[in-house]
Parts: sequence; structure tokens; C-alpha cells
Amino acid sequence: MSGIDQREEDLQRIRGFRLMDDDFMAKCFEDDIPCTELVLSIVLERSDLKVESVRTQYEIANLQGHSVRLDVFATDGEGKRYNIEIQRADRGAGAKRARYYSSLLDANLLDSGAKYEKLPETYVIFITERDVLGGQLPMYHIDRTIAETGAKFADEAHIIYVNGAYRGDTPLGTLMRDFHCTEADDIQYQVLANRVRYFKETGKGVTVMCKALEDIYEDGKADGYKDGRAAGKEEGLTEKLREQVSKKLQKGKSLETIAEELEESVETISRLAKELA
Repeated sequence: MSGIDQREEDLQRIRGFRLMDDDFMAKCFEDDIPCTELVLSIVLERSDLKVESVRTQYEIANLQGHSVRLDVFATDGEGKRYNIEIQRADRGAGAKRARYYSSLLDANLLDSGAKYEKLPETYVIFITERDVLGGQLPMYHIDRTIAETGAKFADEAHIIYVNGAYRGDTPLGTLMRDFHCTEADDIQYQVLANRVRYFKETGKGVTVMCKALEDIYEDGKADGYKDGRAAGKEEGLTEKLREQVSKKLQKGKSLETIAEELEESVETISRLAKELA
């Protein structure tokens, strides 16, 4: 593929991106406090929330196990921490994944020797393409309770699932509609529209996004496009995936862990593992 053809392919993909595509959303929210503040204020139904810092694609290392890369990691003026995750595939939004993300946040927020009471309040927020919990509700709040009394267990660790399919006449419904728009002109929240317009319609923003796509391709995935330089070529895709699986197997990772990290089915990973044996 020529350089011109590749750039046109990249531009076509950029035009089709939505905020529900995690790589695009992370780029739009990168160092952008107003966008993050808007989403958190709507999800938490707070008008007084002030975000102090935002980091996207923030990696939390776990030397003894599975490390994670957070889509958005934010801190507010009260010291509370927020992780916002975009999950299009149902299997990527399981309960134990939410639990793991919450636990790694805790493990990395307390300095050595500090008292447990110093742990900040945390929120892990999954915005999912579909209603993965199946209750036909806009949101689901998961907090620990004492079974015998029903009282809340005040550990200040919260998990929230946002139903991305919700379209009610509410701020959340509007937000979810905006997250599914490909055109900035169709987005109602102006701070989101401005960021989407920047990365889709300005020369500088498009250049930044094209560079981001190159980095994503090198990592081997891009919101449904694995190994973008060989997109549409099944042989190239399979070879890249085989290399990734081989490296992860050499590190002793289980088939289930590899499948989750690469967003592939366990059956596919198992088949490639047998080919590599």
C-alpha cells in the first residue's frame, strides 16, 4: 500500500471514529479537564465536581501479575480518583475485570507505610456499548454492603456501569447519544463537539490523530483494526496475532489472560497456541 493510500485509509477511519471507540476517546480526553469533568458530573449527578488532573492510557504495572492500561484516570479537587473505561465488547466488561481494576487502583494509591485510612475514594466507571448487566437501566451502582443488615460497607470503593444504549431524555441520555456520533455537528455537549471537531476537521488535529493511529498499529490493535498496516489481509493479521500470543505464552500467561488482553476469543488463542507448540 502506498503512503497516499495509507493516509486516505487512516483519514477514512478517523472520520468513522466515535467517542465510544476507546482509542479515539482517550485521545480526545488527553489532558482535557472540561471533557472529563462533564462526563463525571453527569454520571455522578454532581454539579460541584472539579477535576484537577487527567491522564489517558495510564498504565498501572503489577510486577506479580496482570498489568492494566486505564483509558482515563482522573483526580478531583477532593483527592478522589476516577477510572473511566470504554468497553464495546461485552466480554471486556465483566464483573471480575471491574474488581481487578478497582484493586489495582487501591494497590497503587497508598504509599509504603501510610495508614489504610489514607486510601482515597475511588470510582471505576465502565461505559459499555450495550446493556451488559441486562436490567434495562441507565446506570448500575455497585457498592459493598453488609449482608445481614443491608447497611453500606464504607470502604469508599465504587464501581459504576453506564448503559451506552440508553437514550432517555436526560443529561445521561444526551451524553450517550453524543458518544455514538461520528460528526461533531451532531454532538450536543459543546466541549465534546469541540474536541471531536479538532481531531477530525483541523489539519493539526488530524495529523496528531494519524500519528496516534501509527502508534496504535504498532501495538497491534486499534478499536477493531488489528495491525492496521495489514488491515484486510487475513494472513498478516494472523501472523501478527501469532507473534503476540507467542510472546505472552513465553511470559507464562494463561490462555484466558491472553484472550482478554488481545480482545480475542479463548478459542482463537487456544488454536494459535497449539500451532505454536
